[in-house]
Amino acid sequence: MAEVLGVALPHNAAIPAVDARRYVLAQMSGMRAVEIAREGLTLSRILTREAFENAIRTNAALGGSTNAVIHLKAIAGRIGVPLELEDWTRVGRGTPTLVDLMPSGRFLMEEFYYAGGLPAVLRRLGENGLLPHPDALTVNGRSLWDNVREAPSHNDEVIRPIDKPLIEDGGMCILRGNLSPRGAVLKPSAASPELLKHRGRAVVFEDFEHYKERIVDESLDVDASSVLVMKNCGPKGYPGMAEVGNMGLPPKLLRQGIKDMVRISDARMSGTAYGTVVLHVAPEAAAGGPLAVVRDGDWIELDCDQGRLHLDISDAELADRLQSIAPPREKGSGYQRLYVDHVLQADEGCDFDFLVGCRGAAVPKHSH
Repeated sequence: MAEVLGVALPHNAAIPAVDARRYVLAQMSGMRAVEIAREGLTLSRILTREAFENAIRTNAALGGSTNAVIHLKAIAGRIGVPLELEDWTRVGRGTPTLVDLMPSGRFLMEEFYYAGGLPAVLRRLGENGLLPHPDALTVNGRSLWDNVREAPSHNDEVIRPIDKPLIEDGGMCILRGNLSPRGAVLKPSAASPELLKHRGRAVVFEDFEHYKERIVDESLDVDASSVLVMKNCGPKGYPGMAEVGNMGLPPKLLRQGIKDMVRISDARMSGTAYGTVVLHVAPEAAAGGPLAVVRDGDWIELDCDQGRLHLDISDAELADRLQSIAPPREKGSGYQRLYVDHVLQADEGCDFDFLVGCRGAAVPKHSH
């Protein structure tokens, strides 16, 4: 995402750490940093609305991580660019996933780099009219398209042609409903197609510790159609919003050969994780969101085509349950308390509220 946003030099995204070209690019970056200082090129000229739309489209072509949703929103907030969850639907949906890369596909990052890396993907998108803003400025002073127009592609198995995508639509799925009024995120390229429209009974874990204790219980009332729901793992509830959303399945179902289930939480998951996992539910449980009042046995409906995540109870019952939520416990002191008091929700980027829109500060002169 840094490379397609234009704030990293071409090829930065994928050079393996042990490849000598990583060292060369580091030196080139240092030299370019000095030139930028002399030229007066600022981040606000590079990190434009157009750059973020390029990043959203490219993330879909890569089968990229759900974490990109939070990171791009946070970066946009800092620079003052309006970016909403719906932009992921408007710009990203319908984009074919071209890169056959784990966990969605077969290959590793090293093989992606030797197949041509990100420049090859951007060229393929651009040549097929799928790069929204090819003229966007990048950190080397050239446009994104100027950087990639002649980029070679060495392996059509790893970086696929447009007419032979890994997945027809790799765009991130944004879900809303009474369970996620401010949005939730699902990565279709890592999900099981047959579960993208699903209705099942909730099996609820109040937090990560409760999940670890309960998931191994052989008497747990759960089957393959159940929906695993974990609470209190969002930015406030599990301070820092840990990557625990891709819950492991109950061992007794794994022994039956079950490989995937619908899972829902206010947590994140690693970009290397796989499964039909709904993440970043906002507001989170610890902030009084509807996720906090889901109970064992509640029916939950997931419909990715319609962007819907629904808890099948009446509005009146939902309101009654929300009224009964106990006030949140104070979380620690010092930096942890500062974090919990000021961190934004996932749909806003999980940045501190007092840093949104900051552009740096003047350096005071030394007094003598």
